[in-house]
Amino acid sequence: MSREAKRGLWREIREQLPFLIWLIVLWMLLWGQFTALSLVTGVIVAVFVTRVFRLPTVELSGRVNLWWAAILAVQFLAAVVLGSLSVAVQVLNPWRQPGAAIVAVPLRYADDLMMTHVAVTSSLIPGSLVVEADRDTRTLYLHVIGVRSRADVDRQREGVLRWERRIVRALGTPAQYRALRADEWNGRGDAREERDGRSGRDGRSGRSVPGASAGRGPARGEGS
Repeated sequence: MSREAKRGLWREIREQLPFLIWLIVLWMLLWGQFTALSLVTGVIVAVFVTRVFRLPTVELSGRVNLWWAAILAVQFLAAVVLGSLSVAVQVLNPWRQPGAAIVAVPLRYADDLMMTHVAVTSSLIPGSLVVEADRDTRTLYLHVIGVRSRADVDRQREGVLRWERRIVRALGTPAQYRALRADEWNGRGDAREERDGRSGRDGRSGRSVPGASAGRGPARGEGS
């Protein structure tokens, strides 16, 4: 095997290793067993899946900012708690039906991996769920509750973009981080608001929807 082929092989192993580890952990969680047998079978299944059902390699960013990653984790846990309480209050209120909408969110810095990060984060926070993702336009479509006015739509929209900025700071590629810093420097939107690490109060997601009226059920929106 030539030196170049060996380099390509080791590079592929290095890029696929986090995915293999995740598949093994997922397999062990599925069976509820953390034993040597489940580890061995997990390795076999992970290798089989990645070899037989091959997909294009997703390159990791190669960048992790521990400070922003810690802030992201704290903000995410707080958003889950606040989102759970918000959904409970809306569902248990017999005098007011919560509005709902399908919200389109064009992301600003996303590649495939970043788009996945934002989609998973938004879906795990109670009150919002990704129902569709448009890879070509980097747009996420989310079903959200608690939307009763245009102001609510704008708040939900900024919620998703805020999570995108947080994830870029913690895990984004150097190019994505430089683009975010450039937007912050130029004062684009309100990307400056979290430069000091402050946590936003709204953890749920949204982009732009015309008219999600109170008590009328879902209305489909379109991103601006």
